[in-house]
Amino acid sequence: MSESKQFNVPDIGDFDAVEVIEVLVAEGDRIEAEDPIMSLESEKATIEVPCPASGLIEKLLIKEGDQVSQGTPMIVVQISDKSVVEKEAKEEADTTTPVLQSTSEKSEANSKISKPMKPSESKAPPVPEEIPQERKGKLAHASPAVRKFARELGVDVSVITGTGRKGRITREDVKNHIKTAMQSGGQTVVTSNFDVPPFPAVDFTEFGEVESQPLSRIQKISGKYLHRNWVRIPHVTQYDQADITELEAFRQENKAEAKEQGFNLTPLAFMVKAMAKALKRFPKFNSSLDIDGENLIYKKYYHIGIAVDTPNGLVVPVIRDCDKKEVFEIAKEMRDVSIKARDGKLTPNDMQGGCISISSLGGIGGTAFTPIINSPEVAILGVSRSQLKPVWNGKAFEPRLMLPLSLSYDHRVIDGADAARFIVYLSSILSDMKKMLL
Repeated sequence: MSESKQFNVPDIGDFDAVEVIEVLVAEGDRIEAEDPIMSLESEKATIEVPCPASGLIEKLLIKEGDQVSQGTPMIVVQISDKSVVEKEAKEEADTTTPVLQSTSEKSEANSKISKPMKPSESKAPPVPEEIPQERKGKLAHASPAVRKFARELGVDVSVITGTGRKGRITREDVKNHIKTAMQSGGQTVVTSNFDVPPFPAVDFTEFGEVESQPLSRIQKISGKYLHRNWVRIPHVTQYDQADITELEAFRQENKAEAKEQGFNLTPLAFMVKAMAKALKRFPKFNSSLDIDGENLIYKKYYHIGIAVDTPNGLVVPVIRDCDKKEVFEIAKEMRDVSIKARDGKLTPNDMQGGCISISSLGGIGGTAFTPIINSPEVAILGVSRSQLKPVWNGKAFEPRLMLPLSLSYDHRVIDGADAARFIVYLSSILSDMKKMLL
């Protein structure tokens, strides 16, 4: 004999109108008592609501995005044994206590997240193709913390086999699932719980005349990596201004000599030299996370990438051993790689091994921007157009040439205080030619 019974949202504490962030079952699924039905999330806690009884799910009364409170109808279950219904209904207050995760616990869980693999400097692997997977029909047993962990990594917990007690999925199971996918070719990183709505298909010809042009090869390749880096790396940008009045005066005095040798003495050459000194002072900026995201690899060399704008798109050739080269040597090498970049003759070796990159838009304009980190590097410097500004010297305002700097950094590796110290130190080098040339 079977009976259909409706179950409502149980006592979830001092929470009201809590959002359903995930529905873990579907109509037609067979569910066991204590299996999770849905996950709720308020400003203070994550709540997983289990089912009070075993049976077949006849109807779901909630959906993702709903706001629910205690007593809100959530599910209708067909139960084969009426005695089980009565027993479980009696014990419902004790057996349906939700699992809560405090804000501090969530912060701790987030701080321990290890991100998916980063490409090595020697050879960049293909970007994993994000392939949504259909739910297998089985229920995924995992705590709210593990579900949140998996969601942020783009993994569907329903395709993971749990190794915990009673088959429960652990954080290690999620990590091992990602490692297995990467080792098998990196083509099956699952993102069904991390997907965003697709772009709308718009027929632009309805609104007027259009012209379609294919993206360049560089745009197609770099676009995937830029998207990956922006999504996978927690970017923060620190801004500052460097007084380059003396630097510019020195550059003007020596640019004629450089011209005679066949190259331009640009401000970027000085920035590359200053950056090498700053990396030595702050070695964390000259590091990369390992493939597991568990260790920092500190580099003992100082190779700096410079973004070059070409007709086919942006490329980033690398100037090697910048700590061992004079400004004139750097400027000459920049000329050589820029010519190769614009002629489309850069080799893979020309663009590998960078420690940090510099993207200079000073020749075009702007006051600040947020450059995207070039993984596996952990920071990138953006440079905008310098401007004459009145600066107080303690007695009066005097005109000084100020250079805007924008430092984007990977917040998993670098905290805000270190970023502020780094950019202040870099500004001080650019402001004092003695520091740069010594």
